[in-house]
Amino acid sequence: MNSFPLRRAPSRTHPLSSLAPLVGASHPRGDLEISGVAPLVAATSQELGFVAHRRYVGGLDESAAGALLVARSLENLLGEDSRPRLVVEDPHRALATLLDLFRPVEPGEAEIHPTAVLGRGVRLGRKVRIAPYAVIEDGAEVGDGSSIGAHVVVGAGVKIGANTFLHPHVVVYPGVVLGNRVILHAGVRIGVDGFGYVAGEGKIEKVPQIGACIVEDDVEIGANSTVDRGSIGETRVMMGSKLDNLVHLGHNVVVGRMALLAAQVGVAGSSRIGSGVLAGGQAGIAGHLTVGDGAQLAAQAGIIGDVEAGETVMGFPARPRAEFLRTSAAQSRLPKALSRLRELEARVADLGSGSEKDGAPSS
Repeated sequence: MNSFPLRRAPSRTHPLSSLAPLVGASHPRGDLEISGVAPLVAATSQELGFVAHRRYVGGLDESAAGALLVARSLENLLGEDSRPRLVVEDPHRALATLLDLFRPVEPGEAEIHPTAVLGRGVRLGRKVRIAPYAVIEDGAEVGDGSSIGAHVVVGAGVKIGANTFLHPHVVVYPGVVLGNRVILHAGVRIGVDGFGYVAGEGKIEKVPQIGACIVEDDVEIGANSTVDRGSIGETRVMMGSKLDNLVHLGHNVVVGRMALLAAQVGVAGSSRIGSGVLAGGQAGIAGHLTVGDGAQLAAQAGIIGDVEAGETVMGFPARPRAEFLRTSAAQSRLPKALSRLRELEARVADLGSGSEKDGAPSS
């Protein structure tokens, strides 16, 4: 049995005319049989060459692609290229649709491997797959169609929804709740104890972390990311949000719906990330802050204060984009300004020295 969703090479082709309505494209010229989508430089005569950015247009002459999947905003740059094309508003959305068509996930067989260990009172839904050496502890529930990969540990009392996929070596701590269609990639840890300690009397004491950890429907969390449980409240990742690899959420963090947090984003305890927030790689958010809905945090932004809804911030400490860019531009001019300042200081010093000489009494 497999611990990963498999997408094998396509076994059939599709007429170009049948693809157009799937992606909202106008009817193309000709009716070439298409076997898949590929980068422009690698596409074969039976594949769609992907043209989503103007930097790809220069490779048209060398491309063997039989047809093109192109953004409407770039169509006027294709010149005299006569190949049939699917012209769409959003080529990446169209690409997702076509890849699911050409390389669908193979349905896995419902199977519980004989090396899997199931505790007392475990409840399994229909068509559940449990791979080798997985451990599901007492009282856990796994919903219909869900897959538990090799060496996964599901703690006591965990509730897992339907069609959720846990890749190998995921650890779900006791009491965590996972919704439907959740994807946890290899090495994810959910419901870990938060960083809660009290210092005093010559030692550091651990504060018990007894709160909840809830991951709602359609959330995907990348490899080796960690989500702490609440201290006495709850940590929650809301519906549709996506966390990249190596993201960390501290205890009592709430991430709103449809947020996107890129690699190495770190969120300290009790901060609230609004719906639709975009956070670039290595952005860091201090504790007990609020990032408003739709805000954008540039890569490596250091957030030490609240961010208003819809605002874009950059730098450390993070500040509004326009202010950051003005400051950066001013910094680039500093060496020249300092050199000019030194010249002016020298001239002023010379003038002062000359004045003293002019005013000196004659002998």
